[in-house]
Amino acid sequence: MTSILRVDNIKKVSDDSNIINKSGTTVTVGAAGDTSTIAGDVVVSGNIVKSNTLVAADGGNLIAQSGTAITLGASGDTVAVAAGATLIGGVDITWQPTIVTGTTLTAVAGEGYWINTTSNICTITLPSSAVVGNQIIFVDYARTWATNTVTINQNSLNFQGFTSPNPVYDTSGQTLNIVYSGATKGWIPVSDDAVANETPQAIIANFLVIAGGGGGGHDGSGGAGAGGYRASFNSETSGGGGSSENAITLTAGQAYTAVVGAGGAGDTNSGGAGVNGVNSSLAGANITTITSIGGGGAGTGVSGVANGSSGGSGGGAKGSGNGGAGTSNQGFAGKGGLGSYLNGGGGGAGSAGGASINAQGGIGVASTISGSSVFRGGGGVGYFDDNSGKPALAGGAGNGAYINNAGTAVTANTGAGGAGGGASGGIQNGLVGAAGVVILRLPTSQFTGSTSGSPTVSTSGSDTIITFNANGTYTA
Repeated sequence: MTSILRVDNIKKVSDDSNIINKSGTTVTVGAAGDTSTIAGDVVVSGNIVKSNTLVAADGGNLIAQSGTAITLGASGDTVAVAAGATLIGGVDITWQPTIVTGTTLTAVAGEGYWINTTSNICTITLPSSAVVGNQIIFVDYARTWATNTVTINQNSLNFQGFTSPNPVYDTSGQTLNIVYSGATKGWIPVSDDAVANETPQAIIANFLVIAGGGGGGHDGSGGAGAGGYRASFNSETSGGGGSSENAITLTAGQAYTAVVGAGGAGDTNSGGAGVNGVNSSLAGANITTITSIGGGGAGTGVSGVANGSSGGSGGGAKGSGNGGAGTSNQGFAGKGGLGSYLNGGGGGAGSAGGASINAQGGIGVASTISGSSVFRGGGGVGYFDDNSGKPALAGGAGNGAYINNAGTAVTANTGAGGAGGGASGGIQNGLVGAAGVVILRLPTSQFTGSTSGSPTVSTSGSDTIITFNANGTYTA
């Protein structure tokens, strides 16, 4: 039978001070001023005494709570995490022993990776879900990111506050250390070795691309066609009755090249023809090259039939010749002639050329991309055998020639077609077409100022307009 000793108090013999005392539900160990030491493990059954502070033997805090803030250790202490431990929230980083050499990697929060792009680019997919404080580190293992880049697939979460495009890292020797901040800003680099925003945002730019106009015919001949006309700004139409095109998306750091087509030469030799204008274009990274076709040269010749040439807009005919065709969504056809000295006008961006007493070239199209409404892309006027040449319609073409009088010149950089030559000595030559133009319009907040070729730069409202009257580049 087991013996049980029941007492409420245990006291020292020497001074009768308390060792253990129980009064009701309260148990007191030791007397006032004593130090109580427990050897071995402590097993608690029932409730644990609640305290906001756990103090070390030297009086410094081990754990302290104030409101919702919990502090581990005291000022100056080192808080160590056992090897292999994982802290919820991803604060501790576990470096992966395998070097990443493949083209893809699915990253895990709380891990560090060595990324070797010596042989290929690498796309890293971030976790599809994250909590505040999750952290991931990527290091350029072989210092080759400038040669083969690293792209971060955001996997539906924000990166620096944006959902797209995926950031691309292209600096050799770079270390990317990202921490998840929450849904609004998402992953934020706390260190990425580069001052540039590594999430290049979509730069939406509108354009107007007009090719060079064709050259007029010789010795009482037709007018030339306007250069092809392509536009995206403010829902304004393109040439040939085409709809407004979609704006383009520029990529930060990429160069975009504008090629401005020259106007075609007018015919200077009886029996020849006006020369077509030269194409204009806008090309660069991640956009489909925008090409406008040079305007068709005018039909010519002292006698016989001479057809206008096809082009962005078609050239007008000499005599009974046929007008040239325009290009779909760029310009209209030139007009055929109606007999001797009843010549056709060149097609314009806004309408087809006329013939006989209506021998004007087609009208141009107005655009406000440069900040005010300007007509460009007018067709050249054909020669008419009377005492007053036909006036040009809006679009930059010059007035037509008539007996003993030459036509007038085109307006520069409108892509207008040249007028036909007169029918008298010294004024028979067809007139040269106008050079084209390339115009870009984008938000001033995203304009870098990096251009070549000396374009004209202006502003309208919150936008910057870059006008290339000759070849040049813009780097976004």
